[in-house]
Amino acid sequence: MVLFALVASHQNVDLNTVARLSTGALGLSEEMVRSGRLQGAVTLSTCNRLELYGELAPAPGTSPRTALDEVLGELAEQIGSRSGLDPEFVTGSLRAFTDAGAARHLFTVVSGLESAVVGEREITGQVRRALNEAQQAGTVSGHLQRLFEAAARTARKVGTQTALGERGRSIVSVALDLADDVTTGTWASRRALVFGTGAYAGATMAALRDRGCADIEVHSASGRAEQFTQNRGGTPVEAGDLAAALERADVVIGCSGGSSPMGAAAFPSGPRTVVDLALTRDFDPAVADLPGVELISLESVRLAAPDETRESVEAATGIVEQAAQEFAASQDGRDMDAAIVALRKHTMAVLDAELEKVTSHHGCTAAQEQIELAMRRMVRSLLHTPTVRARELAAQGRQDEYITGLAALYGIEVPPAPAERTAPPLAAQAAEIDHRPQAAG
Repeated sequence: MVLFALVASHQNVDLNTVARLSTGALGLSEEMVRSGRLQGAVTLSTCNRLELYGELAPAPGTSPRTALDEVLGELAEQIGSRSGLDPEFVTGSLRAFTDAGAARHLFTVVSGLESAVVGEREITGQVRRALNEAQQAGTVSGHLQRLFEAAARTARKVGTQTALGERGRSIVSVALDLADDVTTGTWASRRALVFGTGAYAGATMAALRDRGCADIEVHSASGRAEQFTQNRGGTPVEAGDLAAALERADVVIGCSGGSSPMGAAAFPSGPRTVVDLALTRDFDPAVADLPGVELISLESVRLAAPDETRESVEAATGIVEQAAQEFAASQDGRDMDAAIVALRKHTMAVLDAELEKVTSHHGCTAAQEQIELAMRRMVRSLLHTPTVRARELAAQGRQDEYITGLAALYGIEVPPAPAERTAPPLAAQAAEIDHRPQAAG
C-alpha cells in the first residue's frame, strides 16, 4: 500500500487556482474509492489549500512512483474537465508526497506551520472536519485513519509544548485587524454584515464579539442564517432585506464562497470596508474601485500576517519531524509483520505437505503423531532466528533487504497490507516522491 498527498496551496499556486482546483476536485476522490482505484481518501479544502490524501495499492510489478503518476494523471484529467483547467496545468499545480513524506506534510500542516498565518489553530479543526466527512462518506482506510490520528496527536503536542500560536493569530483575526485600521469608529459602534454560515462565519462571529461588535447581521444564500444566529447570536437577513442590510453595514465580511461573487453594482454608495475571506470570492474584485470602499482579500491577509518567533517555529518543526519518524518506524514494523506471516505460512505449508505424505504411507498411528510433534518443534526452532532478524532489520530501516531475501531464497512474495476500514496502530514507511512545480499565476 502507498499513502500519498497531492497538494496545491498558497505556497505554490495563486488562490484563484486553488479555488478552481477545489471546485474541480469536489467529490472526486470519493468516486475513485468507490470505483476501486483508491483504497481510501480524505480531502482537505480550505480558503488557501486543496489537499487530497489517498491510499492506493500498486498493481503487481508496478512501482509506487508509476502507480502514483497514474492516479495523478487520472485526477488531473477529471479536475481539468470539471474546472476548465488544462490537465497538464493541474498536474503542475499539485505537489506529490508519499508515505513518510505525506505524513510529514500533514503533520506540518495541522500544526499551523504551513498556514498563511503561521501558528493559526483553525487548521486543526479543518483537518478534523475533513476526516469526519470522509468517515461519514465511508472512504477512510485504516492507514489513513491512523495517519490523521497521528496528525491530531502531533498538533496537540505542538500546542502544549511550544509557544507557536500563543498570540491567537488567525486568518480571521488578521483580517479584522486590517479592517480596524481602515474603518472609522470603533467595533462597539460599527455594524457588521456576515455572509455565510460555515466554520469561518462562526469564527468571524466570535472574533467580532471579542472585539466588542454587538450589531451583527448574517445572510445565507442557502437559507440557514436563522438557525445559525439562533446558536451564535446576531440577526438573520433574508434575501429581500439584503440591500437594506448592505446600506446599514460599516463592515461586510464574506465567508460563504457562493457560486458567483456579488457584483459591485449591488453595493450602495457610501464608505464601508469589505472583507472577502471566501476561497471562491463572495465579492467581485471590482468592489475595490467603488468610492469610499476598502477591499481586504485573502491575499491581503497573507501579506499582512505577522511572523512567528524563530524559536517557536523551530520547536514545532522538531516535534513534527520526530512524529514523522515515529510514524514511519511504526509502518516499518507493520510491514515486517506481514513478511514474518508470509514466512511462517510458507514454512508451515511445507510441513503440512510432508505430514500428509507420512500419513498417506503409514496411516493414523501413534508413530505418526510423534513425527508430527517433532517436525513442528523443528519448524518453530528454524523460524526463531529469521523472526528475530526480521525485527532487528526493521529497527535498522532495512526491512527491504529481508523481503528481498525471502523472494530470492524461497520465491515468497510478501503481500501488501490489506486495505483496512478500522484503525489499530499506525502506518507508513517510504520514499518521498516530491514533484515540486513552479508556482502558477
